[in-house]
Amino acid sequence: MGRAAAQVKAVPESAGAASSAPLLSIGQVLARLTSEFPDLTPSKLRFLEERRLVSPARTESGYRKFSHDDVERLRLVLTMQRDHYLPLKVIKGYLDDLDAGRSPELPGVPNVSTTSMLSTERRFGREELLREAGATSQLLSDAVSSSLIVAADVYGEDALRVLQALVELKRSGIEPRHLRGFRAAAERELGLIESALMPVAARRDASSRAKAGELAREIAGQLEVVRSSLIRSALSRLEP
Repeated sequence: MGRAAAQVKAVPESAGAASSAPLLSIGQVLARLTSEFPDLTPSKLRFLEERRLVSPARTESGYRKFSHDDVERLRLVLTMQRDHYLPLKVIKGYLDDLDAGRSPELPGVPNVSTTSMLSTERRFGREELLREAGATSQLLSDAVSSSLIVAADVYGEDALRVLQALVELKRSGIEPRHLRGFRAAAERELGLIESALMPVAARRDASSRAKAGELAREIAGQLEVVRSSLIRSALSRLEP
């Protein structure tokens, strides 16, 4: 990955016209990324630039122009937000380490490489999901009825990870029905997040919506820190 956080430079209006890798406008960046990240908007792109997570070049008229490295950097940022609920300040620290030539690990996400995070998410039909997870049809049905997995014709990697975890938990005698409270707990956390977002969400402009989405992810990430700490503390009491 190139040093996409480098200082912004002005480029001619025709820059990239004869290049094999022309610079892209905001609209072209959205066209490349919105299939993966449907909530991406021009306002969110500008917000990420304000937070110095990406630094596109500018034309002489002030229009933003994004390089291939800028697009890949955006894809990495958006993937870390969507899949790991990481706050932007954590993501920026990770990117700064990458730019400095280090090989950082994401907090709470061990052994996940940049390449694996950017790989296209796989999709599974029901039978393929069961086969990949080593699960029975009954276990999947139980997971759906316990609101741990949403029934669908096609499942993503998140559903696969949950089902794989349920396979392992079942070996320890923990069934999906024992985990019904997880959905209720998630709904309570969502209520906390929505309450915290009310002052920002009340503003109807696009910039506020982008900030509300980012704030929601940051709050979710902090709640995950608290939850993980409580579990580790409880586990320590089980140790001899």
